[in-house]
Amino acid sequence: MLDEATLYDTLRQALWAAVSISSPVLIAALVVGLTIGLLQALTSIQELTLTSVPKLAAILVAFWLSIGMMSRVLVDFFTGQIIPLIAGTAS
Repeated sequence: MLDEATLYDTLRQALWAAVSISSPVLIAALVVGLTIGLLQALTSIQELTLTSVPKLAAILVAFWLSIGMMSRVLVDFFTGQIIPLIAGTAS
């Protein structure tokens, strides 16, 4: 049976893994969104595709560049935390 400290530690590590996996994509979307928003405010151009297309492109590039890091974080989390819990060898 899982004790409370192990449960909270696993939950904390899972949340940290989720944050570190999602941060490159979210940061890219934030930077591009702020840049395009500033450009729109300065030029008074209110075109919907002007915000969505560059943001989508930035998200795809960020995802493509960080997929190796994302998979490494997930594999490390599962092999270091989840699989030992399932096998019953967690300390």
